Amino acid sequence: MKKVFIETYGCQMNQSDSEIVGSIVQKDGYELTTDLLEADIVFVNTCSIRENAEQRVNNRLVRFGHLKRKKPWLKIGVLGCMAERMKDDLFLEHKSVDIVVGPDAYRDIPRLLEEVESGIKVANVLLSEEETYSEIIPVRLGTNGVSAFISIMRGCENFCSYCVVPYTRGKERSRDYRTILDEAKDLFDKGYREITLLGQNVNSYLWKEGEDVNFAKLMEMVAKISPLLRVRFSTSHPKDISEELIKVIAKYDNICKYIHLPMQSGSSNMLKKMNRKYTREDYIQKIEMINKHIPNCALSTDIITGFCGETIEDHKETLSMMDLVGYDYAFMFNYSQRPNTIAEKKFVDDIPQEEKSRRLDEIIEKQRELSFESNKRDIGKEYEVLIEGESKRDKNELFGRSSQNKVVIFNKGELKIGGYINVRIKDCTSGTLIGEVIN
Repeated sequence: MKKVFIETYGCQMNQSDSEIVGSIVQKDGYELTTDLLEADIVFVNTCSIRENAEQRVNNRLVRFGHLKRKKPWLKIGVLGCMAERMKDDLFLEHKSVDIVVGPDAYRDIPRLLEEVESGIKVANVLLSEEETYSEIIPVRLGTNGVSAFISIMRGCENFCSYCVVPYTRGKERSRDYRTILDEAKDLFDKGYREITLLGQNVNSYLWKEGEDVNFAKLMEMVAKISPLLRVRFSTSHPKDISEELIKVIAKYDNICKYIHLPMQSGSSNMLKKMNRKYTREDYIQKIEMINKHIPNCALSTDIITGFCGETIEDHKETLSMMDLVGYDYAFMFNYSQRPNTIAEKKFVDDIPQEEKSRRLDEIIEKQRELSFESNKRDIGKEYEVLIEGESKRDKNELFGRSSQNKVVIFNKGELKIGGYINVRIKDCTSGTLIGEVIN
């Protein structure tokens, strides 16, 4: 039986896709392995959202090429967004690559593996307007047995000017809500206690065949499966997050009090140029709506610095927005121009790399201060924590996360992974809460 090794780069959506691929190849008679050296087939599931993500993949493909010289029978496949964006160019840039498969063509992998055995290079990068892989039960890869992802929709139609996703993942389409509920129930029955519903913009979820189900209704349905099943979601687009959804989050204790709301920039000028479809003032109104209904809600965000034409004043508006919101944590990046995006066609990438790095350093330092202040405010408070695993630094300690998605470290004792405990916070760092178990 041939063994398949799958390596994943990028976002949670890619992790979910790798699990779908794992299920497809396993059903076709292949065996999954976590040992690269024993693999007969290597799949790299790729991300194109930033240049450094693609560079990491290119470096790995070079290494796999070296491995292939030692194992000539080894087949190497590139999956996902980078496969969709580069298509046949991947064969030219990496002679060791045998298979290229876009994110809507994973069902075709068994056929492509048969064809590649004849010595030819094969590809399928056709995008679909219907594919959601709704009936495929993913194989859980690298799981802790506690937390799992469920993809509820695919594609994106927002066309932010800096982003390649609409071109690499195609048209937005939602998955049948009944299959989502079935998958969530199955995970709960297997002992999982936390699921994250995934989509490029989960707020756009809408199932209209028979009963109309929007994202707020779907969240409520999943929450009702069991009060012991925690529910998270990612990612929300600020232009679409609704008061109906916020009220559902507030209503159910097992819907986590944490929202990732990508800001990207605090400047209305930059937001317009990014085609984000909201202003600074619109974003602030959304934050105020969240705080009104969920006072204990944690907030995180994405920030891009150094976008085309960003002035020092625009940069300062981002810093001031960070202070205003007081994010608990953030994902922060330099702008990197991506091929064939609106920004690449219409704007000049005119901020020098040195200045981008300087601005990013300011943003990172600002967020470090905000995260530390947020964590210090938790000292003395009590939280329910879902135990996820052993601490990497000390095997006598466990870690878990609060409803607010903050990592908490505490003594192991007789506790078991997958259970809920109450913890009182006694200390913190900028990234971690340190607690003691309340008996």
